[in-house]
Order: sequence, then structure tokens, then C-alpha cells
Amino acid sequence: MTTALRSRTHAPARARRTSWEAMPEPLPTRRSRRTGRRTVSTAAGATALLERSNAATTTVVAEPAPDALPTRRGRKAPRTGGLVAALPAHNEEAGIAAAIQGLQNQTSPPDHIVVIADNCTDRTVEIARAHGAEVFITTGNTHKKAGALNQFLAEALPHLREDDLVLVQDADSALDPDFLEIARKNLRGKIGAVGGVFRGSEGGGFVGHLQRNEYARYARDVQRLGGKCLVVTGTAAVMKAGMLRQIGAARLAGELPAGDGRGGVYDTSVLTEDNELTFAIRHLGYDVLSPAGCTLVTEIMPTWTDLWKQRLRWKRGAVENCVQYGVTRITWPYWGRQLLTMTGCVITYVYLATIVYAVFFNSFTVQPFWLGVTAIFVIERIVTVRHRGWRYMLAAGLMYELVIDLFLQIVHTKAYLDALTRRRRDW
Repeated sequence: MTTALRSRTHAPARARRTSWEAMPEPLPTRRSRRTGRRTVSTAAGATALLERSNAATTTVVAEPAPDALPTRRGRKAPRTGGLVAALPAHNEEAGIAAAIQGLQNQTSPPDHIVVIADNCTDRTVEIARAHGAEVFITTGNTHKKAGALNQFLAEALPHLREDDLVLVQDADSALDPDFLEIARKNLRGKIGAVGGVFRGSEGGGFVGHLQRNEYARYARDVQRLGGKCLVVTGTAAVMKAGMLRQIGAARLAGELPAGDGRGGVYDTSVLTEDNELTFAIRHLGYDVLSPAGCTLVTEIMPTWTDLWKQRLRWKRGAVENCVQYGVTRITWPYWGRQLLTMTGCVITYVYLATIVYAVFFNSFTVQPFWLGVTAIFVIERIVTVRHRGWRYMLAAGLMYELVIDLFLQIVHTKAYLDALTRRRRDW
């Protein structure tokens, strides 16, 4: 660890603010219905976040009623750190209210709910204020979610203590009530980030149904592994403030990829900022976890075209993150998964080619061995969706999900070719 990183890590944190604005009058709190302890008031009409003297970087939206600003006034107890919920949002008027309400209804609510309004042209800001959230408006951001978060964290982190927590949540997601309480309990020792286990929202027809089954299988895998996961999901993740400061310092010191070149926590040069952040967290000696109880609902892609774009970005971003970090003790399992995926793509194409050849040349015969293999796949499809109920289990036995399996194989192949040929990235 370099001197720069060590001095940044152990430097005393600045005095913590009770809010991001001027000091308010003493405010009422409310009791959690389930735990009986005092928690945060989330009344509407909070003032804007983090007024800056340099207007070139952020624009502050002044709001009325500072007396409604949430504050934390708990009994004397072992300190677990405060929590700031940050919701980056670009034109999210359809889902922002549900996201805020999901945070307000937590059994362990956040101290601040901050909507990071990034180049919004709809009613996102208005709806956020009406539902009691603080608003932080970015200025001049061209790096989407990662750039918006970097602007906010540059202002927020200096006012947080080492044991304070930051929740980064997509504005199109909504947490289940126990999410933050379970996340707090699991952020111990060398666990630097706790992510969510997500399920798909309703809608989207057949393609939406396939994604919901896919997410159910992912949740089952995480549960069977005791919360171990490869990536701390970008849908919702709670992270230690001290660790986030270390990441910024390590980027400046050259111990991690430079990112935006200014010590920003998120790397704005990559397609998958959550995957890259996971690499950064683990290279600093921390680990990530997705406890089974940290559940949420997130938006699904409503069309095949949208799903294609999403998964192409995910896969190519994951490949490029591996190249970015090289082969290390942290990244070798990720390289292994990419190798397995590529092998699976090749096997799939060879298998389909043999079937086509057999049909056209009248040499198609049923082999007991391959019937047995097919039976294993059918059983796997049925068992892995049992959490969705018997109706979905029966339907899965028809193997109609081979449609999305083949679709994803094609997406993966396209991502590998694009990365290999360095095709222009756009999303």
C-alpha cells in the first residue's frame, strides 16, 4: 500500500453533518414498527443536497421546508454508522416514487434519500421532491450513471465517517422491507459491499417471463452458495464509506485503473461499472456478498431488442474488465467463466450443425445416450424454478426456454467478436 493510500485511509473523517444543507431545527423521528427503535423521519419537502460553491460542477435545487429534513436521533447504543441512499436517475418518472417509498418503508430506513437527477427532462425531480427525497442535480455529465455517481460521491464522502454506509440503488428498482436491515448486519469484517438478489418486474410478455425465470435461477444459485457472488449488483448495493474513499485514493495512486482520472469511485471508461467496482473492491482486500434476504424487484427488458442491447453491454463489459485487470488471483475465476462461456457457444453451434446435417442427409436417429442427457436438462429446468411455483415448473419441462438460451449464446458470441475487433462501443 502506498503512502498516499495509507494517509487517505487513516486520515480522520470530517465532522459529520446531520444533513447536506444548513443545520435544521431538532426534528421528530419515528419508530420502526417491527423493531421498536427510533429511526429516520422521511417526510416530504426536504431541501436540496450539497450546495457547492463551484456551480460548474453541480447545480443545486433549493426546496422549501427545511424542517422536514430527515435526521437521525437514536438512543445511545453501539454505533453502526449512518446510511445515505443514492438513486441515480435519468428520466425515471415512472418508477422513482416506488423506489423512494421502498426506502421509506424499510425496517431500518436510511438517514438520507438522495435522488441524483442526471440530465432529466421529465418529472423525475418533481416527483422525487413530492415524495420526500433530497435532490442532487448533475451538471455537464456525459458519463451516464458512473459519472453521475462520481459527482455526488465527490461531495458526499468527505462528510461521512469510516463506518457510515452508502446505498447505491437503480431508480427503476424497489427494495423489499428488510433489505437494509439485513445488509447492515452483513457488512462486517472484510465484507466491503452487500448486494441484492433481484427478481424481475411484471410485464414484457414472453421475453419478460423468460427473464423472470432467469432471475429466479440466479437467486437460487446465490442462496445455495450462502450469498457468495461474482458481482455486487448495480441494482442495489450497500457499501462502506471508508472503503469507497480507499478506492478513490487507490485510483489516484495507480494501484487500481485510473477510472475518470480524478479519483472518482466509479470507472467512467467501462461498459459495466458495477463489475469493475467489484474487481476494485476485491483487489483492495475486501469481499462482496449477496445475502438471501436482501431482495428487491427490478425492471426487466420489455422487448428482445432491449434485452439484446442490455446483455451485449453486460457481456462485452465483463470481458473488457478482465482484460483491463489482467490475470490476477482475483480475476482468474472470471477468466475461467469466460472460457467456459466461449466453449459453450462453440459446442452449441456444433450440436445444432450436426442436427441440421442429419436431417438433410436422412441420417437422423435417436440415441439413448443423448436422450439421457436431454432428460437431465429437462429436470434441471424444472427444479431450478421451483421457487416460482408448480405451474412454472410444469411449463419449464417443455424446454421452451431453449429460445433464450440460444439467444444469449448468440449475444455472447457477438460480444466476444466486438471485443476482439475493438468495435465501437455504444449504449
